[in-house]
Amino acid sequence: MTQAPCPSHFETICHEGETLALLLRAGFNQPGIHFFTPGNFSQQLAYMQHPNGKVIAPHYHNPIPREVTYTQEVLVIRRGRLRVDFYTREPRYLESRVLEAGDVILLAGGGHGFEVLEEIEMVEIKQGPYFGDEDKTRFEPVATPTLKLP
Repeated sequence: MTQAPCPSHFETICHEGETLALLLRAGFNQPGIHFFTPGNFSQQLAYMQHPNGKVIAPHYHNPIPREVTYTQEVLVIRRGRLRVDFYTREPRYLESRVLEAGDVILLAGGGHGFEVLEEIEMVEIKQGPYFGDEDKTRFEPVATPTLKLP
């Protein structure tokens, strides 16, 4: 059911054993079902490509109590360019990536910040309920001259 993703179109961003993000580039294109997240993540990310006529059995999801400690969020870039900056929880800046139309990123751990590089249209998906200011700890962004991009 799942095969290894094409490395040029999928990246796991880690720091000291913690997964910070999973980045699925717009160019990813493989038939079948590909889950990129381990089963214990509170947010699951998969790519699916099926031929015409494929039937996915009707179903519903059973109520199963789950405990979510940290919010994980998914961004779907529809238009524009967005720089994502990754931080530790201390917070200390680590590195950055630039996302473009069609890219999808699951922000799984650590801290993150953003700068819009070209007017953007994106969709954000994350767990709820949302607790407002209680939900986040804000801090100063990285200075532009110290950016680390691959």
